[in-house]
Amino acid sequence: MTEKALRLGTRRSKLAMAQSGQVARTVQQVTGRPVELVEITTYGDTSREQLAQIGGTGVFVTALRDALVRGEVDFAVHSLKDLPTTQPGELVLAAVPPREDPRDVVVARDALKFTDLPRGARIGTGSPRRMAQLNAYARTHGMDIETVPIRGNVDTRIGYVHGGELDAVVLAAAGLNRIGRIDEVTDFLSVDTVLPAPGQGALAIECRAGNTAQDTALIAALGELDDPYTRAAVTAERSLLAALEAGCSAPVGALADLPPLSAPFERGDPQAEQVVKEMRLRGVVGTTDGTRMVQLSTTGPVPQTHDQASALGRELATEMLAQGAAGLMGERAQ
Repeated sequence: MTEKALRLGTRRSKLAMAQSGQVARTVQQVTGRPVELVEITTYGDTSREQLAQIGGTGVFVTALRDALVRGEVDFAVHSLKDLPTTQPGELVLAAVPPREDPRDVVVARDALKFTDLPRGARIGTGSPRRMAQLNAYARTHGMDIETVPIRGNVDTRIGYVHGGELDAVVLAAAGLNRIGRIDEVTDFLSVDTVLPAPGQGALAIECRAGNTAQDTALIAALGELDDPYTRAAVTAERSLLAALEAGCSAPVGALADLPPLSAPFERGDPQAEQVVKEMRLRGVVGTTDGTRMVQLSTTGPVPQTHDQASALGRELATEMLAQGAAGLMGERAQ
C-alpha cells in the first residue's frame, strides 16, 4: 500500500509554486512518500496596498501557518525573508535548505547596468530597504534617480520595464533563478552597493512542533534538508532585525557570510580547499530617501549554535542603535 501523500502548503504565485515544487521533489526523495501541493491565498497576495503600508510582517505567512495549525497541511514552504522574527510555539522551523544567491539584481531597458542609467531614471521597487540604499548610492556617486513604489509578481514588475513605464526594476536574484528568468538580469548589484533583506535567497520549511509521532518523524525527515551554514547566517541576520525591532518592510538590510567561501571562486579555483573559521555580519538601516544611513559590520567565529548566531546579530544591532539606527526606521515608503 502506498503511503498517504504529504500535503505541502504554498502560496499560489509562480515563484512560490516553483520554490515549493523544488522542495516537494527533495522531500519525496528523502521520505519516499508522494508530496502534493496545497495552494493557499494569503493576505499579501490579495491586498493591493504597498507592503510598507500593510505592515509587511507576516502578510504572506499567516494563512499558511493557520492551515498548518489546523492540520490542513503537513508542512509549508516560505521565503525566509517573509517570516516574522518571532517563532510561534506550536510550529517549528524544521529546515533551512542551502541558500540561493542573496543579491539584488537590476532588470533595465536597453540592457543597461545600474550605474549606466540615464539622469532622472525611474527605478521600480516595493522595498523601502532597496529605496534607501539605491538613493544613498546615487547621492554619493552623483547619480540622479527616482525610486518608484511598485507591487506585483515578477511578470508584472518586469512588464513595467518592457512597457516603457519604468527604466528599471530591482528584484531578488534568487527568485529569478528559481523561475528560470535569470537571463533577463542586466546587472547584479554588489552587496557593497545594496545589502539584501535578512534571509533573502533562503527558504524556510515549517511544520507542527512534535506533538504526535507523525509530527516528530516529519521534523526528522525534513531536517535532512537543513544546511547548517545557511541556518547560522539567517539566524544572525534575523536576530539583528529582531533586536532593531524592525518588521519585514523596514528599510533594514543584513547579510551574514563566510568570506573565505567566495575567495576560491573569485580566484577561478572552485576546487580549492577552504577552512571557514569566521562569519561576517553586515547591517544597514537608512531613510528611504538615502540621506541618512547607519551601516556597520562585525566578524566572529562561525556560530555553532542558535544562541551564538543570535548573539552575533544582537551585538551588531546594539552598535547600530548606538549610532542612531532607531530614528531611521520610522520612515515608510509612501
